[in-house]
Amino acid sequence: MFNFPNTRLRRRRSSKWVRNLTSENSLSVNDLVLPLFVHDREETTEPISGLPGVKCYSIDGLVSIVKEAKDLGINAVAIFPVVDSKLKSENAEEAYNSDNLICRAICAVKLKVPEIGIIADVALDPYTIHGHDGILKDNQMDVENDETISVLCKQAFALAKAGCDIVAPSDMMDGRIGRIRKSLDDNNFQDVLILSYAVKYCSSFYAPFRQVVGHVGYHIL
Repeated sequence: MFNFPNTRLRRRRSSKWVRNLTSENSLSVNDLVLPLFVHDREETTEPISGLPGVKCYSIDGLVSIVKEAKDLGINAVAIFPVVDSKLKSENAEEAYNSDNLICRAICAVKLKVPEIGIIADVALDPYTIHGHDGILKDNQMDVENDETISVLCKQAFALAKAGCDIVAPSDMMDGRIGRIRKSLDDNNFQDVLILSYAVKYCSSFYAPFRQVVGHVGYHIL
């Protein structure tokens, strides 16, 4: 595979300084994002059964853990809301309510830890009664793509207005990135970033995530 003995790869692994000098990748605390779940129950922290060691926090508890994360050198957190089932609907109106759980959580974190970056999902599954990331057509067998994008733009605007630094669309609607970008720019949120997701449906973490947000066993469209 290489010209031995003229090429000896072990030369570049012989000591720590040369490994650091020639390393292609370097992972540090600056590369880390802490994912956190928040619910609307005051002063409670609950373990998540499908994700050992992971907890769901009240807003006050969330602020405390974010402070701790910042003290450890973590520069950004990703906040995921666990929405009360009574607030879910067919058309996910709660997603763009400026006083919803995630917006209040973002405001609380920014008030106490203003220097930390906040990432939030742009997706409707926490807010729909059927568990899909879009507005369903009348036949319940497909998603209204363009109508969904309009709701996602409203959601992204609400998140940005609350203080979110990075919005992360995970909905998979066609054309939503350009529309979200335009919506943010038109509302003077040019500095809010858009984060792309890698494909996640093959991850072992996906099913537990669906369990946390309250949608297990939904039918695939």
